[in-house]
Amino acid sequence: MKFTKMQGLGNDFILVDSIKDDISEDLGELSRKVCDRHFGIGGDGLVLILPSREADIRMRIFNPDGSEPEMCGNAIRCFARYVYEHNIVRKKVLTVETLAGLIVPELILESEKAVSVRVDMGKPRLERGLIPMEGPEGKVVNETVAVDKEKYRVTCVSMGNPHCIIFVDDVNNVSLAQVGPSLESHPVFPKKTNVEFVQVINNQEVNMRVWERGAGETLACGTGACATGVACVLNGLTDKKIMVHLAGGDLVIEWADNGHVYMTGPAEYVFTGEY
Repeated sequence: MKFTKMQGLGNDFILVDSIKDDISEDLGELSRKVCDRHFGIGGDGLVLILPSREADIRMRIFNPDGSEPEMCGNAIRCFARYVYEHNIVRKKVLTVETLAGLIVPELILESEKAVSVRVDMGKPRLERGLIPMEGPEGKVVNETVAVDKEKYRVTCVSMGNPHCIIFVDDVNNVSLAQVGPSLESHPVFPKKTNVEFVQVINNQEVNMRVWERGAGETLACGTGACATGVACVLNGLTDKKIMVHLAGGDLVIEWADNGHVYMTGPAEYVFTGEY
């Protein structure tokens, strides 16, 4: 299996052109093997490039635990750069079929190379049942959830995948490895959830740490940064366009007047190989 390793803000992925090379084995099991950082290639996900009947191209992604999430913001930036520069879809603005629906990345080019990618992530889903989250109808804004004898004020947003955002004074004081798994698998989230702890710096900047569903703590999460931007506005904490500082770098997030969320950030090659 030929592959390309790419990363967006340290969130790293194993990309496979499944148009050229069809993979017949169990994809969840394959992802568990190749994402292993000791016995495999190492990565936060296995990303497959596939043909689509409804879009320019199709993306599937599998987590290190073998589960298949609906979307991944950092992965789709890497995906968009790869398919453009490898002449699979030679468009600066392309449509990508995902389990979260159609996503529209736009490549920002210099000398025909993508220096960054701006992605139209669509409209956030704010209704509780669409996140999904158990409980009465309506939005989930600054609501109390009890975990391990502690109570957290959560705001929940779906960017095609579920996110639980918690605002804190200092993200570095959060024991993410302890509370992350408990919130991820809390009974109130029937499909589990991603968990973001967010520290507001000012009206235009926040710090964020993330515990990703099926992957654990990662250096960055694109959909999580988008959900954080929305949660900040819902709680009246920031402007609608902000810089999200993550362990792996920065993303620009804008909840535009048309209701769509736009994410801008890098996508870089690491290496290619054969597994």
